[in-house]
Amino acid sequence: MIEILSVSRVAHGDLADLLHVGCVVAINGVEETLERHAYRESDPYGLGPVIKEWLADHPDVTVHPFIPKVPTQGELRAHMPALSARQFRLGLVAGGFMPSQVTQMIDAMPDGQQKETAKIEWEYATTFNRMHPLISVVREALGLTDEQIDTMWAAALDL
Repeated sequence: MIEILSVSRVAHGDLADLLHVGCVVAINGVEETLERHAYRESDPYGLGPVIKEWLADHPDVTVHPFIPKVPTQGELRAHMPALSARQFRLGLVAGGFMPSQVTQMIDAMPDGQQKETAKIEWEYATTFNRMHPLISVVREALGLTDEQIDTMWAAALDL
C-alpha cells in the first residue's frame, strides 16, 4: 500500500505532461522521502495513481513553472569533446604556443610522480579531455585563463 504523507513541491517538468513532485510517502508502512519524483498523469503504475488522486483532492496546490537547470562552466567543460593529440598540439600552435613550451614546463617540474605522470600523459596520450589535470597544468604554465583554453579547445575541434 502506498500513501502520501506530505507534499513539499509540485513543479512542471521539461516535457508537457511531466510533473516533478517532492513528497514523503509511506510504502507498506515504511516512510520514504522523494526529493523529485517524476509523475505523468497517464502513468498507471507505482505512485502514479496515488499522486493523481492526491492532486485531484488538492486542486488549489501551486504547480511551479519548469526552470531549466543552467549548467555551470565546469559542467560545460566536462562535456566538451575530447581532442586528438594532433588537434591539441595544433590548437596550441594556432593559439601562439609551441608544444616545446609544454615539454619544457614538464621538464622544469620537480622530480617525482607528478612530473613522470605529466611526461607520460604529454608524450603518449592519444586523446585529451578538457577536464584532465594536465590541461590545468598547461593552462597555468602558459598563463592562460580557463576561458582562453575553452576558446582554443573549440577552435582545435575543427583542425
